[in-house]
Order: sequence, then C-alpha cells, then structure tokens
Amino acid sequence: MRNFEGHVLIIEDEPVIALELEILLGDLGFRSFDVADCPQDALACARAHRPALITADYRIFAGTGVEAVQMITAAVGEIPVVYVTGNPDMLPAHSSSAIIDKPISPIALAAACLRAGARRQDG
Repeated sequence: MRNFEGHVLIIEDEPVIALELEILLGDLGFRSFDVADCPQDALACARAHRPALITADYRIFAGTGVEAVQMITAAVGEIPVVYVTGNPDMLPAHSSSAIIDKPISPIALAAACLRAGARRQDG
C-alpha cells in the first residue's frame, strides 16, 4: 500500500516505537524521516526540513506532543498531524487531528494519515 510520499517528522521519546513508525510509514510510501523526542528538537527538525506529516506522542521528554505541534505550526504553518499515543484521553477534546492508540495498527495508521489530510503529492 503506497498512497503517500514525502518527509515525516516523528515526535516520539521511545526509540523502538519511533523505529516501528518509520517502518510502517515507509510501507505507506513516505520517503524520509526525522525523529525528535522533545518539543525543541521537533521544532528544529521542522524548520530544517518541513514535513508532509507529523506523528506525535502525547508524553515526550520536556513537554508534550501537543506543545511541539503548536510550536511547529506557529513557526512553519499547518502540517497534517497524527497523534500516536497510549494516552488519547489526554489530548484536547477539541483536537481535530487524527488519533490512534498504541499498540499501533498498520491499518489504523494508514486511515489516520488519510484523516489528517496527508496526500500523495504528484509533481
């Protein structure tokens, strides 16, 4: 299933889960990845290479994925987001972002990428 392409910023403080996301997103067609484990590193990554998609855990080092996404949005504009978290109840109730629970289901991840608005960019 290769419906997507582009660069993904994975905001995740567990290296094994970040690697799992890279593999699953690579299977969907995304081509390159940055991994950040705190809001400041996530912002630096997004400024250096604007992602086509962000995946974010809620609980990360030195803050939350929500804080990281807010910082990135303020700096570089709107980017589709999928929250991948074991704490979906901690996300803001008004969040319009796609949310999937851990453990990660490849089918749920693909559907969430579509809901988030990540689309194949034909050039």
